[in-house]
Amino acid sequence: WRPVNYSNKFYGPVPLRTGIEQSRNLMTVRLANDIGLEKISSFAEKVGVYDAMPPFLANSLGAMETTLIKLVVSYAMFANGGFKVTPTLVDRVQDTNGNTIYKATMQVCSDCTNPILPKGEIPEVLSLSPQVIDPVTAYQITSMMQGVVERGTASRTVKADFPVAGKTGTTNNANDVWFIGYTPEIVAGCYIGYDDPRPMGKRATGGSLCAPVFSNFMNRAVEIYGNSDFKIPEGGVFVDINRFTGEPVRTSGEEEEGTVIAEFFRLGTEPREGDLRVIDGGFPMASDLPVIKFEDWDEGIYQAVEVASETRNQDLNVPETNIPEKQEERGSFGSISAGGLY
Repeated sequence: WRPVNYSNKFYGPVPLRTGIEQSRNLMTVRLANDIGLEKISSFAEKVGVYDAMPPFLANSLGAMETTLIKLVVSYAMFANGGFKVTPTLVDRVQDTNGNTIYKATMQVCSDCTNPILPKGEIPEVLSLSPQVIDPVTAYQITSMMQGVVERGTASRTVKADFPVAGKTGTTNNANDVWFIGYTPEIVAGCYIGYDDPRPMGKRATGGSLCAPVFSNFMNRAVEIYGNSDFKIPEGGVFVDINRFTGEPVRTSGEEEEGTVIAEFFRLGTEPREGDLRVIDGGFPMASDLPVIKFEDWDEGIYQAVEVASETRNQDLNVPETNIPEKQEERGSFGSISAGGLY
């Protein structure tokens, strides 16, 4: 099994945000291998994406079947700060006198019946649903998926003047395409594919086909449900970083436009100057391997020098460096010569 990126290119070590925004398959596979498939399977089952997920690396790219409703429900947990969501067809049942005899929501509002609530004060609504995702983690994922819409694979097709996050998806040969997205108020998903699976064309992707459908729907939906900013949880801090390298920067106004972004870090994990915080599945983090160079500004990425085991340093325009003769074994999904540095 040799997974590839959609572009059939290798981009080397890049920050996790870039991997999500640009749908980097190889980053996903190597990250899954490092974390451990058992943990990923447990989490996928906890949020309801799968009922039982076998611990195979291909499943980290969505090889298993799931349904649109399951994906929408799981994304709702990112939108609401990590609380479990149970989908329902019936929200409420009332009798002829207007008394509620059934209510599906798992929320309580102790202030909603207060007749003297101070003007301008919003009633506090508490969720009775269990918290399955840490709120800081939920917001970090939301922030990165906002980048998908602002700069990534859905940036050309999701048009919104309000906060929205989402993720594209495209299966092998473009047999199926997806887009799941959300605001703080509503979550929606799109799936397009044939009943009898077959390719939909070379240009068919979640960003080109499903994202416009989502965009049209969500722009109408916010007129009904309203829109607001995603709630920033306690326990984190924003740090200005170079979004291509992941290194913290001191904003001076001299940086290239679009290079600096405020990233949300859990308290105690924020990076310091000199840190190299990139996903590198081939070598230990910050292993003095100078593989990144700025090559393609139009695509908004740092291209990496592809290192093939048969060429080593002889054809590379980089300084001499201590490249290990043998890559640390991490799984059967590839090597330096097969998968570049990811």
